[in-house]
Amino acid sequence: MAGIGRLGSLVLVVLALSVAPLAVVAGDPDILTDYIAPLGAIPGNLTGQFFAYTGLRAALAAPAPAPGASFTATKASMAEFPALNGQSVSYAALSFPAGSVNPTHTHPRASELLLVVEGALSVGFVDTAGKLFTQDLATGDMFVFPKGTVHWQCNKGTEPARALSAFGSAAAGLVSIPVTVFGTGIDDTVLAKSFKTDVATVQKLKAALTPPKKP
Repeated sequence: MAGIGRLGSLVLVVLALSVAPLAVVAGDPDILTDYIAPLGAIPGNLTGQFFAYTGLRAALAAPAPAPGASFTATKASMAEFPALNGQSVSYAALSFPAGSVNPTHTHPRASELLLVVEGALSVGFVDTAGKLFTQDLATGDMFVFPKGTVHWQCNKGTEPARALSAFGSAAAGLVSIPVTVFGTGIDDTVLAKSFKTDVATVQKLKAALTPPKKP
């Protein structure tokens, strides 16, 4: 029980530190043309196909995820959809199997507007004053996460849920709080002292959160 208590306390401290006054966050710069053509392309030769994106079809048409599966996000950002460059907007299709969670994270360059299109979600964020805001959402409900705030979404029910998220940037950015703190190689002693716990607890969290090395 003592170990569980230390882990629970550590999670609370991580959240508290994450919502301390944030560094300056920036949005997309304004452009002086209607759109930005791909490098090397001749603007006059572009067609409507350049401004269309079909990459979310599979995510929206996929069968409901099975219980026990992990949360998934299919993005339509500037990286996947080059026509968004300079347009200050992007999308993501989110799929939540029963019991799954989109862990605490931030988007440093954009606010997020979430629309539940199937099922129900519990969501929340913490502002820079340390105040927690939570809400239970049903199909058709929307929720906005202010730019740069730590936030999450969770499916607490027994049925799958889906949502669409719109971002006020073509490249909103994603900073995962658990992975950033415990999965990027920060020294064990630094983390143990920062969160007033022991090195063994830090190592346990690192083992679960450190991403596998790329080949």
